[in-house]
Amino acid sequence: MNDAFFSSTGQGWPQFADLALAFVLTSLIGLERRAKRKSAGLRTHALVGIGAALFMLVSKYGFADLMGMEDVSFDPSRIAAQVVSGVGFLGAGVIFLRRDVVRGLTTAAIVWVSAAVGMACGAGLPLLAVAVVAMHFLTVWGFTKISDRLPGVEPGHLRLTYQEGRGVLRTVLELCTERGFAVTETSVEQMDERQPDLARLTLAVSGPGSVPELVGELVAVPGVRAVNGRTAASAQDGD
Repeated sequence: MNDAFFSSTGQGWPQFADLALAFVLTSLIGLERRAKRKSAGLRTHALVGIGAALFMLVSKYGFADLMGMEDVSFDPSRIAAQVVSGVGFLGAGVIFLRRDVVRGLTTAAIVWVSAAVGMACGAGLPLLAVAVVAMHFLTVWGFTKISDRLPGVEPGHLRLTYQEGRGVLRTVLELCTERGFAVTETSVEQMDERQPDLARLTLAVSGPGSVPELVGELVAVPGVRAVNGRTAASAQDGD
């Protein structure tokens, strides 16, 4: 019974250290996602990471008692391949389309990266796992600032159809400010005589935030009937 706790069977301190490293690294990724108020945050990324690490440890040590037996063959890499496929389905669950705006692609990619970090920890490759986490923060923080300074990047343009008398304009402007945007232009016009309570608001916004993500939030504002958002960058890269 005591042999079950020795590292030779895959249940010793080195394996606990692998799981702990996966937990810490993917929790850091989850904290960054939580700070940005993403649906897949701290708990999701931590669970994905330690789950992937455990699968890798099972792949490496879980079949040691079968080695040397006749008529028994196994490929440890098959479990790792199935983890990649399974996380792909999980990532697809956080991608959704709302009013022609795709959201969740970046979050899905980061869930996939968290699984890879966990697998690297479980496989005994801690330096690669730490390097990937560092690259993650470089990507989500550094690339955002770099892309905002690239030449030819135009302000985002939003066109909303909303119901007057419900404080929609004030709410929309507050949301833009909270999400890090500066409103550079505004224009309001009535729809037509058949719908006197509806108006169309056109905004030009600039800032470090995600316009597709902002569009998704504006759609949920009470009184907003429709939002049509476009940016110089593709809306397919929404978070």
